[in-house]
Amino acid sequence: MEHLLPTLRKKEEIDSAIRDTIDKVVVLRFGRSSDAVCLQLDDILYKSAREVSKFATVALVDIDSEDVRVYVNYFDITLIPSTVFFFNAHHMKMDSGSADHTKWVGAFQKKQDFIDVVEAIYRGAMKGKLIVPCPLPPERIPKFQLLYKDV
Repeated sequence: MEHLLPTLRKKEEIDSAIRDTIDKVVVLRFGRSSDAVCLQLDDILYKSAREVSKFATVALVDIDSEDVRVYVNYFDITLIPSTVFFFNAHHMKMDSGSADHTKWVGAFQKKQDFIDVVEAIYRGAMKGKLIVPCPLPPERIPKFQLLYKDV
């Protein structure tokens, strides 16, 4: 699936995608193409890309590229896959009941879940919101124990 969605390997490519995409949600999947859960998510992203293309653009970010470490560190990406959303160069957050609103951790269970999330972010962003409630029922939101280092 990786060759079908653009893969960003340089900080400049990520900066450009975030900065130059106007009035669309930028969906960035941080992960590895060798990871099974990333591949599951990539399949959903690929199958959804055309359906969300009017209001979103999807790209993959290879976290092993040395040049993207600044983003991996900034968004504290310790679990993969992690998906981060932007709109008109603003980082969009989603309240999905966890302590971390900055990213979606894990894969979506089905294509429609991803479409619903991106649509909710787009609608919220068009109203000037920077954080939106997750439209999915709690049982379809992946649960992860947040591990705190040096606590």
